Amino acid sequence: MKAFRGETLRWEHVGTTLEVTLDRAPCNEIGTRTLAELEGLATYLSDGVDGARAVLFHSARERGFCAGADLRELHAGIVARRDAGAGAADRSRELRGFIDRIHAVFDAFDTAPIPTVAAVHGFVFGGGFELALTCDVVVADSTARFCFPELRLGLVPGFGGIPRLRREVGNAVIRDLLLTGRSVRAARAQELGLISQVVAEGAALDVARRSAEQMARFDRATLTAAKRFVKPVPREELDREKELFLTLFESSVVEAALDKFVHSEDPRPYLP
Repeated sequence: MKAFRGETLRWEHVGTTLEVTLDRAPCNEIGTRTLAELEGLATYLSDGVDGARAVLFHSARERGFCAGADLRELHAGIVARRDAGAGAADRSRELRGFIDRIHAVFDAFDTAPIPTVAAVHGFVFGGGFELALTCDVVVADSTARFCFPELRLGLVPGFGGIPRLRREVGNAVIRDLLLTGRSVRAARAQELGLISQVVAEGAALDVARRSAEQMARFDRATLTAAKRFVKPVPREELDREKELFLTLFESSVVEAALDKFVHSEDPRPYLP
């Protein structure tokens, strides 16, 4: 599978790098279709990715890298299942299945045997921030803004964001991001250690490509060993975050907050 073109993303080999382009309007929200296509990418990685030496994630959407989970699809699913008479246990099992799948995919990206790079701009919110955090290197242009807005929905991040962020920064930074829901601009994100580089607007992809090319020069087995040493996977904490997310999702606060989001006339509903 040298190249793939799906409904929400595509990938192709460019030199020694597999370039993955997120491309779903309005801002690459992660729903069931995107998840299925990301699962295909994870399988491709596990099958050897046809000899690629690095993976690069970026977005074709002007508004940003990824605004997070597809909240409209999530809300519609809740309403549809409730109207169909599904009980709370059935709804809970379905949600757990989705969360288990997204964790498996993000774990595959996190532990990929080759280097992974994200070139980000604009919105890097919620699940999009969590996707970026699976990558080894994050290059942001000056427009990038990073945010965990989940508390406004009565939730915590559910795709592994907090444990992965804890690898990069201290608890004080995490508490500020999580408990205020405020966004952090690229320059500040670099100061805090959230990201690797800040570059001029529109330059992130070119810089990320050069970084991927540089990484490809080294012995693959050595790179894999180095990644495992400097980037441990916090599996116990990932499981705890998942359980907390699923427990909080049972609250009536979540459905009310999702309903408010879906019917909001705010032109920037992603912002808390």
